[in-house]
Amino acid sequence: MKQFDLIIVGFGKGGKTLAKFAAAQGQKVAVIEKSKKMYGGTCINIGCIPSKTLVHEGIEHGSFEQAFSRKTDVVNALNNKNYHNLADDDNIEVLDYTAKFKSNHELNLLNEQDEVMETITSEQIVINTGAKSVIPPIEGIESSQHLYDSEGIMNLKSQPNHLVIIGGGYIALEFAAMFANFGTKVTVLERSNDIMTKEDKDIVAEVKKDLADKNVNIVLNADTKKFEDTENGTIVHTSNGEYTADAVLIATGRKPNTDLDLQNTDVKIGEHGEIKVNEYLQTTASNIYALGDVKGGMQFTYISLDDFRIVKEQLFGEGQRSTENRGAVPYTVFIDPPLARVGLTGEQAKEQGYNVIENAIPVNTIPRHKINNDSRGLFKAVVNKNNEEILGATLYGLQSEEIINLIKLAIDQKLSYKVLKENIYTHPTMVESFNDLFNM
Repeated sequence: MKQFDLIIVGFGKGGKTLAKFAAAQGQKVAVIEKSKKMYGGTCINIGCIPSKTLVHEGIEHGSFEQAFSRKTDVVNALNNKNYHNLADDDNIEVLDYTAKFKSNHELNLLNEQDEVMETITSEQIVINTGAKSVIPPIEGIESSQHLYDSEGIMNLKSQPNHLVIIGGGYIALEFAAMFANFGTKVTVLERSNDIMTKEDKDIVAEVKKDLADKNVNIVLNADTKKFEDTENGTIVHTSNGEYTADAVLIATGRKPNTDLDLQNTDVKIGEHGEIKVNEYLQTTASNIYALGDVKGGMQFTYISLDDFRIVKEQLFGEGQRSTENRGAVPYTVFIDPPLARVGLTGEQAKEQGYNVIENAIPVNTIPRHKINNDSRGLFKAVVNKNNEEILGATLYGLQSEEIINLIKLAIDQKLSYKVLKENIYTHPTMVESFNDLFNM
């Protein structure tokens, strides 16, 4: 039985970064990845990199064929780069197998025929297997020939005339805006009574207006009941009408990928199917850690990277870093224009008992919008009146995905909002809007 200093199951962001660091410390590391298409993890291959490449191409050029061709080139280049970054390291073995736990310290390596080819062992094991699409139990979903998840929809060979999207979450809305920019008619079927219910209501109103201007039809209170294939497409039967499409995207969420025979270990699974971890990402088996999407919570590649920092501290440092001290976490929904958010909305802050000051400025009051030739959007900020600290901000407009990070930094450093208000910014830029946004 081959022994390693560290075994990492999955080739995601956190795992691959930990593998490289451990190898640099002289450790012998095994990285197990069952799919050669997933070298580098979800983000590079089937997540944020390909989808944002398509978003960018749709905005810049609007050509479906050009966008999907460039997406393939980008993914292939990054996949290859990530493989060689690990495989060419003398201290790292990339093992192309499916991993199944035999015990807390042993892993069986299975081939495509589910035959055990080898068993390996280590004192330290890290699970980094990501998440997979949730496929709801809807009649016809298994047999329809025109249904796709978020991975499959990015491998279409031809542009659909009408795309129906099941679900109104962030992934659904990103694809809605993307395909609308290619000229596809898009219908979003959301089972609840609104979209983006955790976001600021004024911002959501602007998003809905802009999506409608792109010929995106959002249908609320639409519970999908059945898929029925026709000669050229699929009829989607819902509680709020029937919709015919030549392609349907199932965007009803993602769930942790834990098909690892964990019953052979002391690792416990949480109520949402996630691997249970403490604030140091240690599972209920003391020698096994989990990082990235498989442990539940926010599914962002930068969270996986920060998970690496936490586990690195546990294995090689003083163990001070944890999920409790990583600060505010910003995120961006890459619709068109993008929506970026960090911290609380005004409504959430008031519900938590804060004495709140709010301010908002339309993007069309920012000089840079003339250069961008895009007046869409609204910026909002929320401040604690008692101590002048920033509680949150939602930025809906061009470049918001970049400048939101400055507000994250200010929140973490507990700066007064007046620091951003009185700061000197370059001109003409979107970030100079902070002089007005924080003028409270």
